[in-house]
Amino acid sequence: MELKTEYEFTLPKGYIDKEGNLHRKGVMRLANAKDEIVPLTDPRVSRNKAYMIIVLLSRVVTRLGSIESIHTGIMENLFAADLRYLEELYNRINEDEVSVEVKCPECGAAFEKEFGSLGE
Repeated sequence: MELKTEYEFTLPKGYIDKEGNLHRKGVMRLANAKDEIVPLTDPRVSRNKAYMIIVLLSRVVTRLGSIESIHTGIMENLFAADLRYLEELYNRINEDEVSVEVKCPECGAAFEKEFGSLGE
């Protein structure tokens, strides 16, 4: 089984760049641990916790239309519907429940243990 690490998407509204071009299709990659840690050290996130999603998405969205260098300024200027869409996509592809096989230390019986999203 091959692990899918990139997901194509189409924004509901789209990002309009400085030249007036509309960008709707993009790619988001799976997040790694650093993607979730780095925003915690960003001073903008320290001042406003809601900014965390802006920093996080700017790290994992790898392309938006013809734009390949995604930064927080782009994420800040998305329409609210598009920001919500990307946040939901991020959650859907990164926070799947994980199950692992574990063994009882007393009887040795093996069973599957499911782990949900962080904070549950």
